Amino acid sequence: MAKLIIQIPCLNEAPTLPATLADLPRTLPGIDVIEYLVIDDGSRDETSAVARAHGVHHVIRFRRQKGLAAAFVAGIDACLKLGADYIVNTDADNQYSGHHIVRLIEPLLSGEYDIVIGDRNIREIRHMSWRKRLLQRFGSWAVRQVSGTEVPDTTSGFRAYTRDAALRMTIVSEYSYTLESIIQAGKQRMAIAHVEVATNPVTRPSRLFDNMVGYIRRSGATIVRIYTMHEPLKVFTYIGTLVFVVGLFGGGRFLYYYFAGEAYRHLASLVASAVFMILGFQILLIGLVADAISGTRKLLEDVLYRLRSMELDDDTARRRNDGSSR
Repeated sequence: MAKLIIQIPCLNEAPTLPATLADLPRTLPGIDVIEYLVIDDGSRDETSAVARAHGVHHVIRFRRQKGLAAAFVAGIDACLKLGADYIVNTDADNQYSGHHIVRLIEPLLSGEYDIVIGDRNIREIRHMSWRKRLLQRFGSWAVRQVSGTEVPDTTSGFRAYTRDAALRMTIVSEYSYTLESIIQAGKQRMAIAHVEVATNPVTRPSRLFDNMVGYIRRSGATIVRIYTMHEPLKVFTYIGTLVFVVGLFGGGRFLYYYFAGEAYRHLASLVASAVFMILGFQILLIGLVADAISGTRKLLEDVLYRLRSMELDDDTARRRNDGSSR
């Protein structure tokens, strides 16, 4: 029996949540059970009460705001414990058309993909300024380069996961999960698909994109951080080689003046050259250490995956035994 749980991270979404819930499907081909989960990220309004009043099956409420990434991770963890075979994440502002959840699920049901990302077709969204569209497209291009995927809309929060893909996910960012999860999935060689989805009219301004400079800074830092976690040797080799080459140029400059008989005037070049070459070599050594740590991290991720799988299997067996004893 295939079970789908649709999770909705929320922050002060009492006005928009009813429309979002009304747009969600009640039945889907290939799915036997559909349930809804709301993660209330410390809302100051009646978000949780509205969710319960509109028939949401499960509600998680944080005592204080922890951020979108934490809400997403808590939702994934809860969905797994609730026995979900498939998980769909959508936004509470009704940005995405709930009728297109069927498009997200179909590639997963075929067994060919682990993750499906909804593509909003950024070029055609007229309510988004050209600056934001350009930035979203550039950011998606950057993520595709570092992740080795072909996802055209990497910031889309409208996405679906198989149970196994959700079990393998580990999010460390405190800002947003969208970019990190794609880079991680790409490095883990998961099968990722993307499908075009429709968007609804804007109901409120974006809370992640209220400041363009801040968004660029946070997103850029996330991309660099996660890529470095997965490819530390490559990153430190590039940086170390660049610094070392700068030192070589300084050394070459000193040699030029040495043979010209003016070496005494350019001793600073020799000192600077030595400093840069030593620093570049040290950066390369740091890269080797970071690569060893990265290998340990991969082993820990595999151990975590196995532990989570065993824990959930035990929970499932316990629920079945409790049901049969009744």
